[in-house]
Amino acid sequence: MIIDRYEKPSSIKEAYELLISTPKSVVIGGGAYVRLGIRHIDLAIDMCNAGLDFIDEKKETIEIGSTTTFRTLEKSDILKSYYSGAIYKTVKDIMGVQMRNIVTVGGTIQGRYGFSDLITTLLALDCSVVLHKRGEIYLEKFLKERIDHKDIIEKIIIKKDERLASFISMRNTSNDFSMINVAVCSKNGGYNIAVGARPGVSALAKKAMTYMESSKGNEYDLIKTGEIALNELIFKSDLRASKEYRKELCSVLVKRGLLEVMK
Repeated sequence: MIIDRYEKPSSIKEAYELLISTPKSVVIGGGAYVRLGIRHIDLAIDMCNAGLDFIDEKKETIEIGSTTTFRTLEKSDILKSYYSGAIYKTVKDIMGVQMRNIVTVGGTIQGRYGFSDLITTLLALDCSVVLHKRGEIYLEKFLKERIDHKDIIEKIIIKKDERLASFISMRNTSNDFSMINVAVCSKNGGYNIAVGARPGVSALAKKAMTYMESSKGNEYDLIKTGEIALNELIFKSDLRASKEYRKELCSVLVKRGLLEVMK
């Protein structure tokens, strides 16, 4: 990767002005994955000094700054006390500590990485993304839209309530990316079911969610929900797992995730 100019703005406003001033500009969070690419960047905008490294507990929400690292998420007592500790469980086994000290929340979401464990959990939790120019939008909508390089993620917002959540993933080795991951969240009698690393970016299994809401929650219904999820989502093969194996795992993990939040 070749970078012609490198800037470290001291605010989100300054970063945005830099972003729109140069056509081939790139915002860098931790830079863990950007640096792996072969590209020519006119302007690299490093967000490390922009004041976006925080986890704030508000009255009704939890706000997480875009440059907050996975290691900070892992160590946060606030996050461990909500959502059944699902965010902590999601990030604690990702690669090694050195990698978790680099990878950021905003960089992961902006990249829409198909292998991301965190996106799956945040999607199940109805997370919102706050963009500097555009404002707040649901993560689900953000993931489906065309990538816009002329805006910057400021933070994410998660509602703070009594919802329960679970996260389960399968890996070939402990330091590998997930071959599939599943997050389930129960709230107000309903369920969110997100499946990622299919290997596409995480998506909600909405038909499965609808079925589960009207079910009795017995063994048959849990198996049926998993089957609906594997049939409505798109699965593909890659070097980590075959399409068929991922579909089989999806059914099993959805059932396990549901059992965890139904306790």
